[in-house]
Amino acid sequence: MLKIMHARHRLRELLLLITVGLVPVISGLLVMIVQLEMKLAENATISVQEAVFSVDQALNRMHEAAQRALPLAGQSCDSVKNVLQDQAVSRSMLRSLTLVKGDKAYCSSTSDPLEHLSAFALSGRQVELSYGQPDNRRKLLVNYYLQGKNGGVIVTAYAIQLRNELDGFQDGLTLLLEFDDRYIWSKGDSRDVKRPSQSEFSASALSSHYGYRVKGGYADGFTAKEIRQSMLQIVPSLMLVGIGTGSIVYLGLYRARAQRRGAVAEHA
Repeated sequence: MLKIMHARHRLRELLLLITVGLVPVISGLLVMIVQLEMKLAENATISVQEAVFSVDQALNRMHEAAQRALPLAGQSCDSVKNVLQDQAVSRSMLRSLTLVKGDKAYCSSTSDPLEHLSAFALSGRQVELSYGQPDNRRKLLVNYYLQGKNGGVIVTAYAIQLRNELDGFQDGLTLLLEFDDRYIWSKGDSRDVKRPSQSEFSASALSSHYGYRVKGGYADGFTAKEIRQSMLQIVPSLMLVGIGTGSIVYLGLYRARAQRRGAVAEHA
């Protein structure tokens, strides 16, 4: 009977040591997971706002180019085309400058057809993502329209300029730049079969200047992957803490047993 009671007592002590040793490991992992999730959510919120600022800066440069060319709007194409071409080639980000009169594009720094630009001028939009000519859909473009008293200017740039702004956020977050029903992200655009995954910690921000929206989020499974990687880094340290805590408790139990044995020996 005494042996059974002694075995039960030892088993309770062993379970106590295991529990005490696991407490810092489990609590440490829980704290790590909570902090990681808070960090990802905060990063998504801040990143979409910073992306709006960066893209606004790129569009501001297009606006400046349009302002520079605006005095040419309304003049005959023959008299201003050389100036228009010089202004276009002076900025590497530009593909073309096009003059508009009466909502109709009539003069461009390139020889491209102007029907799709006239349609853009009539649309009432300030900025659009464009697939370019119907027979040349490989390059995604950005059109920016500035209206003046005597006419308007459409600035066309390659969308890579905007993609470069998104590429600056290299932390696993997927950022998507959305203009109406068209979008661009670091590895594709709205001509792809499906949108990129942004299901985890999604956030969005709207540009008050140009009306586009930046959407951010982590791909499905990203958080679990980050948790696994963090666990591999932190678990060895937590195990050492758990072993140390269990050792302290074990020493306490050992001393308690020794004191009980000493007290029994004194009364024997």
